[in-house]
Amino acid sequence: MGLKALDYETMNENVKKVQYAVRGELYLRASELQKEGKKIIFTNVGNPHALGQKPLTFPRQVVALCQAPFLLDDPNVGLVFPADAIARAKHYLSLTSGGLGAYSDSRGIPGVRKEVAEFIERRDGYPSDPELIFLTDGASKGVMQILNCIIRGQGDGVLVPVPQYPLYSATISLLGGSLVPYYLEETANWGLDVNNLRESVAQARFKGITVRAMVIINPGNPTGQCLSEANLREILNFCYQENLVLLGDEVYQQNIYQDKRPFISSRKVLMDMGPPISKEVQLVSFHTVSKGYWGECGQRGGYFEMTNIPPKTVDEIYKIASISLSPNVPAQIFMGLMVNPLKPGDVSYDQYVRESKGILESLRRRARIMTDGFNSCKNVVCNFTEGAMYSFPQLRLPPKAIEAAKQAGKVPDVFYCLKLLEATGISTVPGSGFGQKEGVFHLRTTILPAEEDMPEIMSSFKKFNDEFMAQYEDNWNRSRM
Repeated sequence: MGLKALDYETMNENVKKVQYAVRGELYLRASELQKEGKKIIFTNVGNPHALGQKPLTFPRQVVALCQAPFLLDDPNVGLVFPADAIARAKHYLSLTSGGLGAYSDSRGIPGVRKEVAEFIERRDGYPSDPELIFLTDGASKGVMQILNCIIRGQGDGVLVPVPQYPLYSATISLLGGSLVPYYLEETANWGLDVNNLRESVAQARFKGITVRAMVIINPGNPTGQCLSEANLREILNFCYQENLVLLGDEVYQQNIYQDKRPFISSRKVLMDMGPPISKEVQLVSFHTVSKGYWGECGQRGGYFEMTNIPPKTVDEIYKIASISLSPNVPAQIFMGLMVNPLKPGDVSYDQYVRESKGILESLRRRARIMTDGFNSCKNVVCNFTEGAMYSFPQLRLPPKAIEAAKQAGKVPDVFYCLKLLEATGISTVPGSGFGQKEGVFHLRTTILPAEEDMPEIMSSFKKFNDEFMAQYEDNWNRSRM
């Protein structure tokens, strides 16, 4: 018998090329250690509820009632659920064609898309068309759908910020396209230099690659910076000049931990710029219920909104969405609740504000504790986490540590992160999983561990790090004694 289609040797080569560090070697080793009974702190993935964040009460009440609509017929329902949750559950059930067990339109429930459009209009000050909004299973699915429409083959390139979130490199590999990196400047707080973009495009063209799109992640993952309005204008001008589609990954727009640079959407800046740019630049923006103070990662709710995309293309994207029949319906209701929140005067409003403010203020404090903690460590430097959910400290590894890693057959930051995991149970992701400049090393950790555990986590990190650095700096002296 010869080789079969799903034997490793004959399977799709693009699948084998995919690298996804967030669930890579470190995560697998951490899972093994956990099975052996070691306490592991998983800071490898932005997964707030897994690290103890409590779900917001109101959205869960509404979705619970939608999942179990017979509760609405119970005469005692008002004793258990507040009146506004009951009203909202009835509202969402009336928008569906048979409750949460029925498929919705492949773009998502029209009434929820209308709520998303109203949210965008309130946020940006410009009207949004529900027909150009697709609800998706988390933002990741939307990103994959759009990249699938852009990448025609190996000759097509997508500009991606480095360090980048590996969803982009993995999807581009899977679709057989080319990733064109543009480097963020660590010394300028992970800022973006347009000259660097021009250079990346020129190099790609020299290799025969047609650059067709550009990705921005704002606030940044893994780098945590917030793009300024001036920076966004430069990016949109660049996309206009180079005829690129801009993909705006804006899933962390609620996660802002400083007041100097608030979140501004790419779409608002584009509209503010006026014609011809505002009528020409193609933009797709992504959002999700997985981040912010919601953190509902497991629900898989997201959307993308299209600007300046021709109607015929929208029809083709709809056709592709239809292959999956329907996005997850409970998640669509979570999305509706996120974009159409409670208003002052609603019965549950005060509790909702208390819960969401509590989470955001705690994240703001954790961002500070973590950044300060890293900067107090030997040979570690870290920019402040302005937004998103991550810290991305640089590790200045001694030459002997780099040599020891080489002997162990590991990339230096992987070597460091594995040692950290074994010593402390802290599971991080090496910077090499996100891309970084040659000879520079990082690790990424979320800022999500519980606030009360944070000082202990940072002190065990410091103890490990300072001993590690000392061991590889001093062993030459020690061996001579």
